[in-house]
Amino acid sequence: MIDELERGVKTLETTSVTITVNGTPWKGEIPVEDVLLDVLRSRVGLTGTKRGCESEVCGACTVLVDGAPISSCSYLAFEADGKAVTTVEGLADGDVLDPLQDAFIRNVAAQCGYCTPGQLMAAKALLEDNPSPTYDEIAHWLTGNICRCGCYPAIATSILEVAAEKRA
Repeated sequence: MIDELERGVKTLETTSVTITVNGTPWKGEIPVEDVLLDVLRSRVGLTGTKRGCESEVCGACTVLVDGAPISSCSYLAFEADGKAVTTVEGLADGDVLDPLQDAFIRNVAAQCGYCTPGQLMAAKALLEDNPSPTYDEIAHWLTGNICRCGCYPAIATSILEVAAEKRA
């Protein structure tokens, strides 16, 4: 009840969902108005995905749903029923970081790090869609992911390096 009062929402209806999150099935009963971001953070316990603008502008909440980047702050969680969701926690394989994560670290592509999970997820989707992007294509693809610290050149360099490594 306190959670509902804090959000200013009275839940009237719930629905059962099954979502595969980072390869692991998750099933739960959720309020129909819950967005995927809240389910991932509060119910699944994965807090890497960040809340930013809550209006699909900043990209901090970017996750992949069936491989496509989405803004989890406005994507209703029940829409992910039966789908695969990948969060930043799902990029690494145990202690082995994804090549994008390694490149971001190597190139200091994060300053405060708040936008980094969303940047990584958008970059992952970009490289799946276009394994050999140009700098301009990267800039266009990431226009929905804001970095207030201005790490764009290092982010783009990281993506270009991973693309080159995959081609080699």
